[in-house]
Amino acid sequence: MATRWRVAVVGGGITGLAAALRLRDRAPEGTEITVYEQSGALGGKLRTGELAGGPVEFGAESFLMRDPAGGESAAVTLVRRLGLADRIVHPTVGQAALAVDGGLRPIPGGTLVGVPGDLAKVTAVARPTPEADRDGGRPLLGPDEDVAVGALVRARFGDEVVDRLVDPMLGGVYAGRADDLSLATTMPALARAARTEHTLLGAVRAAQAATPRAPGEPVFGTLAGGLGTLVDAAATAGGATVRRDAAVRELAPVGSGWRLTVGPTRDPEHVEVDAVVLAVPARPAARLLAEPAAEVAARIGELDYASVALVTLALPEPALPALSGFLVPGTEGLLIKASTFFTTKWGHLRRSDGLALVRASVGRYRDEAQLQRPDQDLAATVHRELSGVLDTPLPAPVDGHVQRWGGALPQYTPGHLDRVAAARAALRATRPTLALAGAGYDGVGIPVCVRSGETAAEEIITALEGSGR
Repeated sequence: MATRWRVAVVGGGITGLAAALRLRDRAPEGTEITVYEQSGALGGKLRTGELAGGPVEFGAESFLMRDPAGGESAAVTLVRRLGLADRIVHPTVGQAALAVDGGLRPIPGGTLVGVPGDLAKVTAVARPTPEADRDGGRPLLGPDEDVAVGALVRARFGDEVVDRLVDPMLGGVYAGRADDLSLATTMPALARAARTEHTLLGAVRAAQAATPRAPGEPVFGTLAGGLGTLVDAAATAGGATVRRDAAVRELAPVGSGWRLTVGPTRDPEHVEVDAVVLAVPARPAARLLAEPAAEVAARIGELDYASVALVTLALPEPALPALSGFLVPGTEGLLIKASTFFTTKWGHLRRSDGLALVRASVGRYRDEAQLQRPDQDLAATVHRELSGVLDTPLPAPVDGHVQRWGGALPQYTPGHLDRVAAARAALRATRPTLALAGAGYDGVGIPVCVRSGETAAEEIITALEGSGR
């Protein structure tokens, strides 16, 4: 008779919660699922808080509505599965700007993460070099080639397109730099097109044509009441035993399963399970795998992370432009790299008292020293720089919050996808009852993390079914 499965999910972010829910939906009835979260709160980078008496996101603020193939994104599917679809809301103001040359200029349309598909549309922000984008008689990239985004775009469109468009767009998502980040990981559609197209302009247009979007169709969504409702609903529906403040310090193979060492060194708890979904950042995952899977640990341990701080200010009746926010190129010399006008962008957050919520993102990869400043200093600098960019003195905030996310954003260097594929192949060959999941491997964003967790759960089910358990 088959025994009841016991599965541990290490990490209580949205990836781990999605994995636990998929296990509950697809694994045999009676499967014991336990989520181990080292902090006191579930949700990871999804954290809804309160500021000046209203809800505000202190982490991720939205999710993509569509997947790269044009279908419904994994986040939307999860929202529907949890019965929250009626809470989906969309931005009421979508136009954003770039802070360049001391002022705000609308972000040009027709770009792919800042890489233009029409060079004429970006001339108000950057001066491209169209003469450099010549057809050399072969595709831009070889079949398995990966390059840094900056290397490709600089060679074809010039420095200004990278520094003033691509870099701030990537910086807003990854807190990283175009000259470091993998094209295949951060812009997979463009990378695929570059393996057949002979010019960058042609590759951008091909990538855009491959993922068409209906006019007026919303790109982003969030949940009225905050993304914390998604976290709570996923945890409840998953029905797993949730262990908060439960750090998993060691993983050791025991037969075809695993022994987890949980809790403080002086009073450890040992738990045996049949399988593990490891849904934590790559570096702690590498530490846990150093003994049982040294080759895998070495591969995933190479991934570096950037730290950021999110500074949110509640401002009484400020004079804000009709924009969702703005991005700041690193060449502008500002601490702020991006800002969102929450109560302008999201109509459901607008307040009758005229109070505006403005959030700024601070911190770029390899510039984490700026984050050592005290909260008060960061908030004051953000307020001063916002006033400068908007060219108007902003009123003093009536409330504020600084959320620090240490080691939050993976920095995918060229070859990242191959390294992850090799690590996962090694696990399937030697330790099939352990699966890796999360942003460190598959990309940032709520839909990607949800799909990563669900895929890991499916792999565990397949492995346990194959073992006859």
